[in-house]
Amino acid sequence: MVVVIDATAPEEKPERRRFASMPSDLWRLACWLREREVEAAVMESTAQYWRSVWLELEPYMLLHLAHAFSNRAPRGRKHDFRDAERLVRRLIADELILSFPNGEQRIWRTLTRLKTQLTRDRMRLQSQMECLLEEMRIKLSIVVSDLLGASGLRILHALAKGETNPRKLAALKDDRLKCTEEQLVDAVTGSTQPMHREMLALQLEHLELIDTQIEKLSRMIADAMKAHQEAGVRLAVVPGFGADSAQQVISEVGAEASTFASAAELTSWVGTCPGKDESAGENRNSRSGKGIKYLRRVLNQAAHAAIKKKGSHFQTVFRRLLPRLGYQSAILAIAHRLCRVVWKILHEGVRFIEQGSEPDPAVRKRRADLARALRRLGYDVVISPLNPTIQNEIQILGS
Repeated sequence: MVVVIDATAPEEKPERRRFASMPSDLWRLACWLREREVEAAVMESTAQYWRSVWLELEPYMLLHLAHAFSNRAPRGRKHDFRDAERLVRRLIADELILSFPNGEQRIWRTLTRLKTQLTRDRMRLQSQMECLLEEMRIKLSIVVSDLLGASGLRILHALAKGETNPRKLAALKDDRLKCTEEQLVDAVTGSTQPMHREMLALQLEHLELIDTQIEKLSRMIADAMKAHQEAGVRLAVVPGFGADSAQQVISEVGAEASTFASAAELTSWVGTCPGKDESAGENRNSRSGKGIKYLRRVLNQAAHAAIKKKGSHFQTVFRRLLPRLGYQSAILAIAHRLCRVVWKILHEGVRFIEQGSEPDPAVRKRRADLARALRRLGYDVVISPLNPTIQNEIQILGS
């Protein structure tokens, strides 16, 4: 359903026309819009069906992609042409929540999201293999920290080939495995049936295919983002982040985050900042919006990793917020701070400097009070950095 409105005279009656979504119909749509000298168009983000229309019109005009939620109609009054007209009028009034699927970034998102899906499939397959081992009465996951590690895979392949001798299976372990040989022998002593071995062989083949595809996708992502590898390196050194998470963030927000004028805009778009449900001057609920689930998931995982890094600034902030907010809210607060750091690094091209545990306001206040007290006693107090990125010390020189 297509509606054309003159932005200089929005009160005039709009033109309406219906088109099918076949390639020939989309070409007629593009010709019809160009005949009417349309300079900008907006469409709803309806699953994946907007892509063919977008790709057909992209060479000819400025396009906007709006979240369907921001164009909701009142209950019982939904109509396709009215939805299209409302979409245009809300774009003119700047009332829509927009996305920014430019060409290069669409490729990045497709690659990184597919890799994420394959990683989830790998974890699901590992759970299925553990279930099968339980049915075989083999407790390998108890004595092996990583079921799909080097030792675990060797034992699983031997089981799939029909090996049932616990001693021979235990001999396949790596020297770095912490469990004793007796514990491993006891864990792999079970009862296997031919059906179990065939299923395990199929799962191992599936695992090998997933690992091959993930490796290939990693190379494709690296090649696609090669021009922006410096931004990825700057982002990967932030506590909680790594190469994969840095690539996912860049694929979602861009190499420079140029779409967002401030860190507040980015955190609002992602959904890591506190929400608002204000009525009669009172905020009834500060629950965050849904935001972008792909990026919010990455930031949430990074927050969990950042608070575990000893001596990091984020660990200090988390410990300070935990008693007051609780675990989940404190994690979201760390994700919010990481999101602001991401915008700063990408938008301004700066590097992350770890400040350690010193930025605690209470610690700074105590040191400032101590310095003032010592000065009043007649001492000359100089605060000099022992290591600018880790901690400060107070040097007291007697007067």
